[in-house]
Amino acid sequence: MDIRPGDELDMKKPHPCGCSRFAVLRVGMDFKIRCTNCAREVMIPRKKAEKSLKAVYRGGKKMTNEELGIRN
Repeated sequence: MDIRPGDELDMKKPHPCGCSRFAVLRVGMDFKIRCTNCAREVMIPRKKAEKSLKAVYRGGKKMTNEELGIRN
């Protein structure tokens, strides 16, 4: 899956503040993401992040599965 720093992730489960949109700060074995509402930063494993992902936004545009490199 092609996730890059600067992308925004829409997750299935919201942050305790109520927001489910996170900005990607760092990518590797773990993702470092920041809540777009309260600006808290969280490190989560790549596998957990990819599993709980609903949508990816790059430059304000929702990315499709083909653009992210996901094959059904």
